[in-house]
Amino acid sequence: MIARADTQVSELSGRCLCGAVSYRAGPPLYPATFCHCESCRRAAAAQVVGWVTVAKHSASFSAKPRYFASSPGVERGFCGVCGSPLSYCNAQRPDELDFTICTLDNHGVVIPIDHIWMSDALPWDEPADGLPQYQRTRGGA
Repeated sequence: MIARADTQVSELSGRCLCGAVSYRAGPPLYPATFCHCESCRRAAAAQVVGWVTVAKHSASFSAKPRYFASSPGVERGFCGVCGSPLSYCNAQRPDELDFTICTLDNHGVVIPIDHIWMSDALPWDEPADGLPQYQRTRGGA
């Protein structure tokens, strides 16, 4: 069950490690999540990636990120200077854009409420935070 939305957040901002690319975006559309899918793991070189979703039209960048088509219909944005993963866009959700939570300027404003793609999680990746875990997407789809 999705129990909490970050409705108090009116705007998000963030940047890459080197500061060459920063962004601003409107409020989260949904509560944030932790993704354990293989594609996210490999793109971020981490066992899990935290994501927050915003309306695509609300997002702006200080400089154009570089993009990589990681799978059919999916583009991942990153800094062309330092390589920091910044965004995820899926053609199945054309009006939405996801940002990596760890690139936010204020890390405490967005709190993930669950874990998705546990079917792809590494064998030793067993979250014990008590949050709901879904084999694929929220609701099990």
